[in-house]
Amino acid sequence: MSTTYPQTSTPTPTTRPGAGRAAPWLAGGSIALLACALVSILAQAADDFRWWSLFVVIPTSLIAAAGFVSLVRGGGILAYALGNVGLVAFAVGVMLMFGDVPRFWPLLISLPAAAIAGSYWWRPNDPLGRSFHRTLAMLASIAVLLGLTFLGIRFDWFHVEPRWWAWFMVAAGVVVVGNGAELIRHRMVYRVSAAALAAGPGIVTILLGIRFLRGWWF
Repeated sequence: MSTTYPQTSTPTPTTRPGAGRAAPWLAGGSIALLACALVSILAQAADDFRWWSLFVVIPTSLIAAAGFVSLVRGGGILAYALGNVGLVAFAVGVMLMFGDVPRFWPLLISLPAAAIAGSYWWRPNDPLGRSFHRTLAMLASIAVLLGLTFLGIRFDWFHVEPRWWAWFMVAAGVVVVGNGAELIRHRMVYRVSAAALAAGPGIVTILLGIRFLRGWWF
C-alpha cells in the first residue's frame, strides 16, 4: 500500500517582459522633450523665439535620445553615430530658434568633430584600420580646437596673430606623419609602404603650414 501526498506549488509572479525594456526609452524621450521645453522657455524669455524651429528641435532631440539610450544598452558605434547626428542637428535647431547661427557657426565645426574624436575608443583589430581610425580621431580633435578658436575670435575673447590657422596645418601634418610612422612597429608586409604613403601628405602639409606662417605664399 503506497501513500500519496498532495503536490503543493507556489505560484511565481509573472512579469511582463516589455515593462523593464521600455523604461530607458521613456526616460530618454522625457529628457529630450524636457530639453526642448527648456530651450523654448529660454527663447521666449529672450523675446527671440522662432516657433517653426520646433520642427527641427523636437525630432532631432528624440533621435539623439534614441541613439544614446541604444548606446547605453550596448548598441555600439552605430548607436553612437545616431546619437551624435541627432545632437548636432539639435544644436542647429537651437541656434535657429535663437537666431544665433551667424554668431555660433564655429560650433558647426567643433560639434561634429567632437563626435568623430569621441569614437577613438572603438578600435579595429587590423593595425592599418586602427591607425587610420586613430588618425581621423586625432585630426577631429584638432578640428575641435579650430572651431573653438574661430568662436573665440568671433566673440573677441582673444587676439591671434596673422595666418594663425597655419599652426593647425602643422599640427595635422604631425598627426598624419606620427601615425604613419607608428605602423612600422607592426609585423605587416605592407607596413613600410603604408608608412611612406602617410608620410607624404603629412610632410607636405607641415611644409605648407610653415610656409604660410613665414608669409611665403608662393
